[in-house]
Amino acid sequence: MRALFPRLGADFSKLWTASAVSNLGDGVTMAAGPLLVASITTQPAAVAGAVFAQQLPWLLFALISGAWADRLDRRRLVVTVNLIRAAAMATLVAAVAGDVVTVPLIYAVFFVLGTGETLADTAASAFVPALVPAERLPTANAWLGATFTVLNQFAAKPLGAWLFVVAAAVPFGVNALSFAASAALVAGIGGIPAPEPRPRRPLRTDIAEGIRWLWQHRLLRTLAMTMAFGNVVFCAAFATFVLYAFERLGLSRLGYGVLLTAFAVGGLAGTVTAPALIRTVSATALLRAGLFVEVVLHATLALTRTPWLAAAMIVVFSVHAAVWGNVVTTLRQRSIPGGLYGRAAGVYSLLDLGGAALGSLLGGAVAQAYGITATFWTAAAAMAVIMLLTWRALGPATSTLRSAVPENA
Repeated sequence: MRALFPRLGADFSKLWTASAVSNLGDGVTMAAGPLLVASITTQPAAVAGAVFAQQLPWLLFALISGAWADRLDRRRLVVTVNLIRAAAMATLVAAVAGDVVTVPLIYAVFFVLGTGETLADTAASAFVPALVPAERLPTANAWLGATFTVLNQFAAKPLGAWLFVVAAAVPFGVNALSFAASAALVAGIGGIPAPEPRPRRPLRTDIAEGIRWLWQHRLLRTLAMTMAFGNVVFCAAFATFVLYAFERLGLSRLGYGVLLTAFAVGGLAGTVTAPALIRTVSATALLRAGLFVEVVLHATLALTRTPWLAAAMIVVFSVHAAVWGNVVTTLRQRSIPGGLYGRAAGVYSLLDLGGAALGSLLGGAVAQAYGITATFWTAAAAMAVIMLLTWRALGPATSTLRSAVPENA
């Protein structure tokens, strides 16, 4: 693995491998989880509840997890959390294998997974800037993004469905093993500094410091609020995307599966091209163009009944999403002080993923009351307003992103 990343270092190789393993396991569970719930109940709300059970901890614990990520040894925290998640998945494996699994048990396990995610993801987000030179951050982030796209989006989901058909407990066993393997790999990473000694003080004081820092950073505050509102309307629109594909585009189940691959195709293209784009195009232009793409995406899906046009627009959107993610992640890595990274990232995640959770809850209700396309029209209008409000505030993005020496190809 070291030969793959000669300019990123052996420790990054371990981090990348741990990410690859965990992305495969997570993707397998994302496919098998709804199938497991659907094998117990046919209630749509119950199936959606499993997704929300894993998203809810971001609303409840993102700020607390960020504070703990700055107080504790981040490497040990990720290792411990992954072992706990492995044990939770092993519990689910035993219940499924013993034919005693229930919907409340699935919710409980997924809630534990989501809670662990708030801690592990927040702590691990500080690994990359600690392991990789500042000028190589876009490349490192692109490698991690490509791994997510290829394994989590492309390979893991069909694998998870196939494993569930073979034996319902198997995909969850695979995820349990992935958590254990990831813990072992992270335990072997060196070069991650321990948190700086700080005087003991109430947790709320640490949380408030992270909120205050992010709020005072105009650019990151703008990006965080943009993602919060953008995710509310995006996830509301796509909460009933399967029904949109069937009723609006007239696709079969197989056609719906093919349509979903458009997200992965665009995501992979975006992660591959992101480093070159960041070197040649201003970050401000990339972010502004991305907001325009989101407006066009929602308007196109609201208007069209043509599957190929919908798929093409989704590919374009996914390219933007991958590039946007790389730009924003690099901006955060270069802007947030190491000792504040967990808390500031926790605030950002609360707005980002909390918006996604709220949108998922709202989408079904809006579609039920006003029709499937109503959520897309609402999202298009909302993103147009967001684009206009944030246009000037995105101006400093280029100078912030290029604060380090531009990397060589």
